[in-house]
Order: sequence, then C-alpha cells, then structure tokens
Amino acid sequence: MNSKKICGILIAFAAFAAFNGAAGAQDNSSGQGIKQDAKAVGHGIGNGARDVGHATKRVAVSVGHGAKDAGVGIGHGAKKAGIAVGHGAREGWDATKHAVKHVFHKDD
Repeated sequence: MNSKKICGILIAFAAFAAFNGAAGAQDNSSGQGIKQDAKAVGHGIGNGARDVGHATKRVAVSVGHGAKDAGVGIGHGAKKAGIAVGHGAREGWDATKHAVKHVFHKDD
C-alpha cells in the first residue's frame, strides 16, 4: 500500500471513531468509549506511519545499493580503460624508440 491509501484509511477510521463516540455520548460511559476509540485511532496511525517508514527505508536501501553497484562498475571500467591506455602508450613509445634507433642505426 502506498502512503495515500494508508492515510485515507486512517482518516476514515478516525472519522468513524469520532462519529461512533458522538453517537454513544448519551451513555454515562461514553467518555471511556471515546478514550478507547482515540487510543485505537492513535495505534492505527502509528502502525500506518511505521509501515510507510519501513517501505521508504526499503526503497532508499535499494536505490542506494543500485547507485553503489553502478559506481563500482563505472570505477572498475575506468580503471581498466586507464590501464589499457597506459599499456598502449608504453607500446607506442617502445615502437617509436625502436623506429628512431632503426633509422639512425643505433640498434647495432
């Protein structure tokens, strides 16, 4: 359930509890009934809020882990690319050095 549905249910429950307490106000024990209804509404709101909080945490953890995995993948890819560029540059330097020595007959 999303937070809009939960809030709607909680508001409906609170309205029902308030109406029920007002309808029973003619009894001498209506004050006790209102207290119990208010307590039940409070528990319902607390439980709903806890459920929304847990759902939010699960989503945040999933997003965070996904971002971490993506960052690690990008970092490893960049490292591999950097190593490949370094190796290519070294091979290019070695080839250039060899060609220069060959041209000037210094490899004898």
